[in-house]
Amino acid sequence: MSKNGFTRPKGTGESNSSPNLYVANCGPAVGLTHDAIKSAFQIFGEVIGVQSADDSGVRVIVCFAEDTAAQAAFQAWNEKSCPNLAGRVLHMRYSVHRPQKVNSNDSVVVSHSERELGIPGIHLMHEFITLEEEKELLKAVDERPWKSLAKRRVQHYGYEFLYEVRNVDSKQFLGELPSFVSHILQKIVSFPGLGDTSSKLVDQLTVNEYPCGVGLSPHIDTHSAFDDLIFSLSLAGSCIMEFRQYTEGSWNSPASSAVDAEELTKSAKPSNCTRKAVFLPPRSMLLMSGEGRYAWHHYIPHHKVDMIGDRSVRRGSRRVSFTFRKVRKGPCQCNYRQFCDSQLES
Repeated sequence: MSKNGFTRPKGTGESNSSPNLYVANCGPAVGLTHDAIKSAFQIFGEVIGVQSADDSGVRVIVCFAEDTAAQAAFQAWNEKSCPNLAGRVLHMRYSVHRPQKVNSNDSVVVSHSERELGIPGIHLMHEFITLEEEKELLKAVDERPWKSLAKRRVQHYGYEFLYEVRNVDSKQFLGELPSFVSHILQKIVSFPGLGDTSSKLVDQLTVNEYPCGVGLSPHIDTHSAFDDLIFSLSLAGSCIMEFRQYTEGSWNSPASSAVDAEELTKSAKPSNCTRKAVFLPPRSMLLMSGEGRYAWHHYIPHHKVDMIGDRSVRRGSRRVSFTFRKVRKGPCQCNYRQFCDSQLES
């Protein structure tokens, strides 16, 4: 099984094909970006995504929407020079994804794409930025002062998030977002999943640095604090993000931030909620919107090692996330009243 949980289908031959192709001699290490690979393979049909098969940088998984598209690509390019990809000779095989448990004591499976996850409003793009862009972003924040919290360090831009009240002071503007994220803001505007929404701008950035083993307790970003779209860019390390949808009455939001969310985690039994999880590799961008933003708690388990399929993935010494949001100027009027502080107070 590959790094991302893909493996060969049982048996051999085209009768055992799948919409996913394992492609060797192809990837960032040989000068081919995931965007370039996706563009090349789209001549055969819709490509859902391209992701690294392992850490080598020369093997990828190309995921098509239809089996027939994967078959056409296999027949045309397997073991042949590909003019659309710098003339490289590609070596392919069909692959299938097998979701597995997070660990032996946990029943939630780990997805690798938004389609597998199946939560409305949650979108994931692998390799949203390049390795070089990742290095530049990390260098930029490491040259600026950090604020230390109990278990992690943070930086705030645009507006400061006030952990005591789980909100922002919209009257205290810190200034425009820093220039080192300008290219990220340009990419966000065309992010898949935005649809016809007119709210494509962000004005608040929180940078979080998580040491190995430190996660995030289950929570929904305060409805009254931020608009619909929340973007989270993962850098330096990977993690599993779990989403939980609690049955009505089984989750009590803290009356104030003086309540430790970790204590709430211990008292909130997983049996009282629907649970789904997704793997967030470095350089991936996650968008939470609609139902996924307003009605599902998101949670990063406090693990030093994540189980992805039958292999353990040790978290790096640090994971840095860039969370982009837009400060809400009025009360929230979403359709998820039971989770909405604006409507519960009205």
